[in-house]
Amino acid sequence: MITDALPQEIREKLEKNKQQRQTYTSAEDLKLIGTAAFEAPREDILTDAIIALYLGKNVLLKGPTGSGKTKLAEHVSALFDQPMHGVNCSTDLDAEALLGFKTLTHDERGSTHIAFIPGPIMKAMMKGHFLYIDEINIAKPETLSLINGVLDHRRSITNPFTGDVITAHPDFRVVAAINEGYMGTVPLNEALKNRFVTIDVPYLQGESLYKLLKSKSVLSDEKQLRTFVQLSADLLTLIEMGQLPDEAGSIRALLDACDLTAYIPPLRAVARAIADKLEDERERAAVINAAETLF
Repeated sequence: MITDALPQEIREKLEKNKQQRQTYTSAEDLKLIGTAAFEAPREDILTDAIIALYLGKNVLLKGPTGSGKTKLAEHVSALFDQPMHGVNCSTDLDAEALLGFKTLTHDERGSTHIAFIPGPIMKAMMKGHFLYIDEINIAKPETLSLINGVLDHRRSITNPFTGDVITAHPDFRVVAAINEGYMGTVPLNEALKNRFVTIDVPYLQGESLYKLLKSKSVLSDEKQLRTFVQLSADLLTLIEMGQLPDEAGSIRALLDACDLTAYIPPLRAVARAIADKLEDERERAAVINAAETLF
């Protein structure tokens, strides 16, 4: 699971983490450790992410939808044996969703108290876990500015609900992901972008894609799996030409089409899993035309 391309000191650190986690990680936290199931289009994508996190850097994963950014985040969580807390960004994301909130609690005597319930950022900082911020460029810039101090050399934040200053555990790490150019997204400001090491995550292709489909899909017909690999390449060509949006090349959608093909005709499967998700009629027709030349 640990790539040989990594320096020896990092491999030793990862192995040490695994041994330590088995002794002091709670059952609840163990459930938050990801699964190492990411298939890297290139080996450097995975090794560079691991090295950056080992060095204490924040990592920004940039790529089209369905390219495996979340899988990569879960993969490094598994390699580091680090529980990972997630934040799914939206335009409604606020301080409470990020940091936590106050609520009324009752003790055994029936007395009422105000207690602070920590959110994902606070939990990850205090416990030294990973934090995964998905679609970070959907959140409002004024909301993200709350965590600037978390992402720079200070590694600290003043809790606006309690006034406490929280300093991150040395093992705390941040991984974020963006889909560029999608409706509802906004460019990251330079101050925030400069706090990350950026790694592009392209779509899987060729033999690596075939191996993924073969291992993950219920479709067992080798010829049809190879045909879906070619369909993916053709769709990516259309995307590069500007005739299709990025989501038409989603590996997740391609896998859905493969699974459906085990039970229904492939053209219908492509329509259900890929083409019919697109808004533009010409885009849907382009996907079907590409599939008709192969199936």
